[in-house]
Amino acid sequence: MVLLGWLIFWFALLFSIGLHELGHLATAKKFGMKATKYFVGMGPAVWSFRRGETEYGIAAFPIGGYVKIIGMTALETVAPEDEPRALRSKPAWQRVIVLAAGSFMHFVLAFILLFAVAAGIGIENDNSTQLGTVSACVPASVNALNNNAPCTASSVKSPASLAGLKPGDKVTSFDGVRVTNYTELTTAIKKVKAGATVPVTVQRDGQTLTLRATLASVPGRAGGFLGISGAMVFQPDSPLSAAGFAGSTFGQVVTGWVKVMGQLPAAVPHLFAKDRASTSAGNLSSVVGDANDTGQALALHVSWQSKVGFVLLLIAELNIVVGIFNLLPLLPLDGGHIFAVVLERIRSRWARWRHRPDPGLFDVTKLLPVSLSLFAVLVVLGVTLILADIVNPVNIG
Repeated sequence: MVLLGWLIFWFALLFSIGLHELGHLATAKKFGMKATKYFVGMGPAVWSFRRGETEYGIAAFPIGGYVKIIGMTALETVAPEDEPRALRSKPAWQRVIVLAAGSFMHFVLAFILLFAVAAGIGIENDNSTQLGTVSACVPASVNALNNNAPCTASSVKSPASLAGLKPGDKVTSFDGVRVTNYTELTTAIKKVKAGATVPVTVQRDGQTLTLRATLASVPGRAGGFLGISGAMVFQPDSPLSAAGFAGSTFGQVVTGWVKVMGQLPAAVPHLFAKDRASTSAGNLSSVVGDANDTGQALALHVSWQSKVGFVLLLIAELNIVVGIFNLLPLLPLDGGHIFAVVLERIRSRWARWRHRPDPGLFDVTKLLPVSLSLFAVLVVLGVTLILADIVNPVNIG
């Protein structure tokens, strides 16, 4: 299942990359630009075909993709007959649309995935009185309880197990107190002292049963112990509510990413720490970490809704982050080229205001020293993060 998770994640990543490049290709062709290549992957081609003036294919290394649009910069040599179809010859607004189309496709895909989770699978609701698990034994300590320590030969059976409670039972009352959600149920349990025997009314297979449970005690923990946990209930949303969920979650991912970037300097030193998961470095992840999380999620003993929902949310978050990252004003990212177009238009307006000739295309080589220096820092950080995810991964539990 872990291997399957890795394969699913990498397939989703390559699909996202292909969609990103398709955004560039479709808008470029819409505006009459000449696109000569569309490839998923980098390096030498392993398979390709030509349709019209464009070669479509898959490259050897699944680490990216690209679309070749002629005339991306002022320095590129373009045949005179093709110059009118070069990207640089088109109006600024068309160039910006083409350059931003890749990130836009990431955002669209993320919104669709978030919508699908809410409308198709449903949002997890853990406040139901339906039982998800019934403990087999009484934990030996609070620490054993918090860490889900396995039962031993000397362990005492849990009150819930002795009473005959089963996963799927829906508790309607506890000790004569009617309960409608899991919070009310846990509150009612805490009010009962260890050793007391109380009635527990449940609904099972359409029947109402009243069972009796004698609560146990866990050393170091106040109140009685029953030995149950609530089930995750999935409630699909209406299309309107699902759209609202997608929009709000999208915003949360964006603000969360900004917050993580602000914590980056403090988080990096903890990437290889033993307690990484409990530090700010636990919020940082590379594609290797995300692939590992996908594999772990599929290997967990939880419902299929939890697994599929987690994977779709993870892929949606990845697309949002990649879309934002790609818009950073650094070359060779699309955001760096967009920044160059913006600077070009500012220079043009300034020249017009001063009644001077239009200076023309902006020379992107002027941005290269700073852009490539900052981009190199991001690459080093990315490689460091990948190494940390390999030798010191964060376990999602």
